[in-house]
Amino acid sequence: MTNNAFSISRRRLFQAGAGLAAGSSLPARLLAAPTRDYTLNLAPGEIQLADAPFPRTGVWAVNEQVPGPILRCTQGETMRVVVQNNLVQPTTIHWHGLRIANAMDGVPLLTQQPIMPGQSFTYEFTPPDAGTYWYHSHVNTGEQVGRGVYGVLVVDEPRQPTVDRDVVWVLDDWRLDNAAQIVDDFDNQRDFARAGRLGNTITVNSRISEDFAARSNERIRLRLVNAANARVFALQFRDLDPWVVAYDGQPVDPVRPHGGVVQIGPAQRVDLIVDLTGAPGSRSPVIDTYYPQAPFLLRDIVYGDQAQRPAPLDEGMRLDPNPIETPNLAAAKSYDVVLDGGDLGDLNRAELRGQIAGMAQLVMMGKMWAINGVVGYRMDMPPQFTFRRGETAVLQFRNHSAWPHPMHMHGHHFEVLSHSGQPHRTGLRLDTVLLGPGDEAKVAFVADNPGDWMFHCHILGHAEAGMTAVVKVV
Repeated sequence: MTNNAFSISRRRLFQAGAGLAAGSSLPARLLAAPTRDYTLNLAPGEIQLADAPFPRTGVWAVNEQVPGPILRCTQGETMRVVVQNNLVQPTTIHWHGLRIANAMDGVPLLTQQPIMPGQSFTYEFTPPDAGTYWYHSHVNTGEQVGRGVYGVLVVDEPRQPTVDRDVVWVLDDWRLDNAAQIVDDFDNQRDFARAGRLGNTITVNSRISEDFAARSNERIRLRLVNAANARVFALQFRDLDPWVVAYDGQPVDPVRPHGGVVQIGPAQRVDLIVDLTGAPGSRSPVIDTYYPQAPFLLRDIVYGDQAQRPAPLDEGMRLDPNPIETPNLAAAKSYDVVLDGGDLGDLNRAELRGQIAGMAQLVMMGKMWAINGVVGYRMDMPPQFTFRRGETAVLQFRNHSAWPHPMHMHGHHFEVLSHSGQPHRTGLRLDTVLLGPGDEAKVAFVADNPGDWMFHCHILGHAEAGMTAVVKVV
């Protein structure tokens, strides 16, 4: 980080086709749904991240905005998205969390050729699952996502819960200098070796200090998306009792957040149903408490003078399940996934390109993380794991490092069987499982989507520095 880190007062700144290839059971009336067409233009631009008198911030925008436009369809509808690359670098777009065909997954060299500057590529797919997902660059991912190449994709349920508003909050952080411009140190080795690129400016939908206007007894569906390169959020809704109804797009029985805190790691999503029960004219703060020594006021929910209704809604909020096959644990095969490296880790040597190298040699090459002692180095490297199509695989994660790792597998969702003795985390279906330092987790999934898939830490600097693998489903 440079010495001129950007900072302002508490109210404004803060602390430092497609379709699934296997087994969708959607009704025929949904499979025959129409196509939604979108165009995404990726290009340099400017947005007003910091409040005046700070200037606009140079970003890499999607349709001249960050986050990019919300892409929306109903479960079973086909989406056709033309991506036009007007950046100075090649790019692709990955549809994070969608169980779609491998050729549409958006990983350069592995599933498609990069989209070169001045060129375009058309993605077409039919999401089998309703829920909250997002899209982002998968080339020079730390830099391109860190400059703004991302957006939200919502797949609506045919039968939706009764709410007054459907609201999206995209959480992010930015590393800005005193002129409110992005600090250009995306290859910072210290970030790679530790917690990743943490910004000094936290935003919701790329805004710092906006209040959230509400009415008493209004019910909202709040879709939280963590688009940060590395930051974990832990949100407390003071004076309110939200219900969690989905993680990573997959429904759960409505439940209060464990300990009253909604934790969301990089790339994860959480859907909440929130009854806004404050009195007219009052305020309800939403505070990020992940770093307890520096809690941060993320947003104030500000109630207008008029109530939405005399009392909160008394309506069901359960979401219909998605058509994901249940793992057959009796016939499952188990695989170890040991995560190690970085500062304070135990990794002394690892395999890179088929050769064993010591840690000092790895660091000189910008590599310092490994999965099962193997360092990732290319998107199209040989697969580290191979699963038979239809096989139930159990992954036993062990984080031997001193830093968190949100582990994401493309094209599939995990069912969490255990997570460091924390029963509130079991039973969830996730595409990104967050492992804290020393954590162990056991997850299961059905390898029902054929192809070569990325499997990596979604702290983007960790992935670039080696915590990346390819899995093959044959």
